[in-house]
Order: sequence, then C-alpha cells, then structure tokens
Amino acid sequence: MQKYQLKPIHKFKKPQRSGRGGKRGTYSGRGIKGQSSRAGRKMKPIIRELIKRYSKLRGYKFKSPNLSAKSHLAILNLNILDKKFNAGETVSPETLLEKKLIRTIEGGLPKVKILAKGGEMTKTLIFERCSASKQAKEKIIKAGGKI
Repeated sequence: MQKYQLKPIHKFKKPQRSGRGGKRGTYSGRGIKGQSSRAGRKMKPIIRELIKRYSKLRGYKFKSPNLSAKSHLAILNLNILDKKFNAGETVSPETLLEKKLIRTIEGGLPKVKILAKGGEMTKTLIFERCSASKQAKEKIIKAGGKI
C-alpha cells in the first residue's frame, strides 16, 4: 500500500458559517443584539483580565520585606549543636556553614537563631553573631558558654 492509496474513514465536512442568511431564520443563529451578533465582532481578550489582577507595586513578583526577612533566617536547636561541636569551639554562621548545618541564601550567610529545644547543653560553646531565645541563653550560660 502506498501513501496515495490511503483514504479517510469519513468524508470531510465543512464548518457551518453563521450569519450568512439562508434557512437559519432571521438572525442566522447569532441571537438578537450585541457585540456577538455584529459583523467583524471582536471579543475582549481574556488575558487582559489576568493582567489586571496582578498587583502593580514593583511588578507582580514584589514581596513585602517582612516575608523575605523570615526566609533569610536559619533556625537551629541546642541538641544539634551539642552533637556537632566539641567543647570550647566557637559557633558562628561561618563555622555552621563549614559543618553544613546551614546553607547560603541568595549567595549570603543567613541570620542564625538558636532555640532551646532538645534537652540540656553539656559542652561549653562560644556563640558569635547568633541570636538566641531566652531559654537557649539560660541553658548556654548554665553550661558555661558565652553569647
């Protein structure tokens, strides 16, 4: 069998052209009045409605500074630091990055906050450039560490 010998299963049907008179009644299937009944009608593009919905402040991808500040914060618990660090070591964003406990966000070091979850501190650690919760500060000082 060759390509030219192939035939379609059904015959080709031309689409119905509305608004041409004939045996379709007075309005030829277009209704009575309005934009859709006129010749050369152009319906409003849907994308315009979508564009109008976007917020206009510095592009639609704009986020308020409060939301982005939370994403630049790395949170660690005392029990993790107790396992990963030896006694007398300093805990700073750089040392945390070396030990792969935190990662860079947008090419920079994030702010680090230490929480008191997960038991007591057994080692004396020195914390630099890290914020800590009230309970975490108490536990660090109790173990002989410094903030």
